[in-house]
Amino acid sequence: MNRLKTLINELCPDGVDYVKIGDVVNYEQPAKYIVKSTDYSDKFDIPVLTAGQTFILGYTYEKNNIYQATKENPVIIFDDFTGAFKWVDFPFKVKSSAMKILTADEDKTFIRYIFHIMGKIGLSSDEHKRLWISIYSEFKIPLPPLDVQREIVRILDNFTTLKRELEKELDLRKKQYSYYRDMLLNFGDNVEYKTLGEIATIMRGASPRPIKYFVTDDINGIHWIKIGDVSPESKYITDTKERITVDGAKKSRFVHKGDFILSNSMSFGRPYILNIDGCIHDGWLSISDFEKYVLSDYLYYVLVSSPIQKEMHKKASFGGAVQNLNSDIVKSITIPVPPIKEQERIVKILDKFDSLCNDLTSGIPAEISARQKQYEYYRDKLLTFKELRT
Repeated sequence: MNRLKTLINELCPDGVDYVKIGDVVNYEQPAKYIVKSTDYSDKFDIPVLTAGQTFILGYTYEKNNIYQATKENPVIIFDDFTGAFKWVDFPFKVKSSAMKILTADEDKTFIRYIFHIMGKIGLSSDEHKRLWISIYSEFKIPLPPLDVQREIVRILDNFTTLKRELEKELDLRKKQYSYYRDMLLNFGDNVEYKTLGEIATIMRGASPRPIKYFVTDDINGIHWIKIGDVSPESKYITDTKERITVDGAKKSRFVHKGDFILSNSMSFGRPYILNIDGCIHDGWLSISDFEKYVLSDYLYYVLVSSPIQKEMHKKASFGGAVQNLNSDIVKSITIPVPPIKEQERIVKILDKFDSLCNDLTSGIPAEISARQKQYEYYRDKLLTFKELRT
C-alpha cells in the first residue's frame, strides 16, 4: 500500500481523469466464434463459454473460428443482457451472440484494471435489452496513470490469490462428493426401478401475460418463482423477489411447499425443493405427489446425480440454440427406488458432503466468502479517486 500511496502522490496528487469506459475498452461481436454443435464432451479440448454463472457449458470438437485468448492476451466476455462478465485467458468458442468480447486500449489502460473496475460497477439487469453500447460503455471510470493502475492491479490480484486456491480445493471436494454420490446411487439390479411418471405428477408452469398480475410491494401476494431467484448451488427455494396477485396465480401453475421444481430451459435440469408455496412460469416443471415412493431429499440427490443429468441432456429437445426439457422427457426418466430406510441412510451421508461443499456458514465456502468480502472492500477503496478538475 505504501508504494501505491507514493505513486499517487508523485503522479496524480490532485486527482485523476474520469473517462467513459467505452473510450478505453474495445468490443468485438462474437458471431464468428459461435459453436455450431452442442455435442459437448469432456473428451474434447475447446471450452464453450457463456458470461453467466455456468461459464463453461461444455467442450466442443470444433476446430475452426476459435477465439485465441491467452494469458498474455486475455479478454473479458460480457453478457449483453445481464451485465455478467468473466475473465478469459484461454482459447474458446461461445454459445450465442448475446455477449461482447472486450479488450483494452493498451496505451491508456490494462484489461485487468478494467476487470476490477467492472466488479466495482456491479451492474446487473433482468431486462431483455442490450447493455454495452447504450448503457455500460457510457459509465465514467477513474483513469489514473498506468503505473498507478499497475500497482492497484498487483495489490488486488494478491487478495484474490488465496481465494483462487480455496476455490481449487473446493472444486476437488465437490468432485469427491460427486463421485461418492454417484457410487451410493448405483444399485445395479438390487433395487426396484420406476420412471418419474410412475411415481410423481409432472406438470409445466404457466405464465400470466399482462403486467397487472404482478406485484412487487404487496407482502400478501403469492410468491412468483423465477430462475434469477435461485443459486445454482442451492438445494431449496426459500423466498422470491417478486409476488403475483391472486388473479395472476389462477392463470399460473401453483406449487406447494415440499414440491420440486425443475428448470426446463437455459440451465435446464436443475432441481430445487420448495420451502414455500408459490407459482411458476413456463420455464419450470413441477414434480409432486412422489412421497409414497421416495423422500424429497433422496429424490434431490438422484436428480442431480451425473447419470440422470446426462440422461436429461441426451433426451432434451432442441428449440433453436437452446435445449429444452418437456414433461414427457422427465416422465420417462428411470430412477432407483430402494426401501425408505436405505434412502434415509444415503441422505444422511450425502447431506454431510453437501454441507461441506455448499454451506456458507462453515468450512471452505465460508472462508471463500470472507476472502471475497475482503477483496471487495479493498477494491472499492483503491478504485475510488478524486476527480481532477481543470
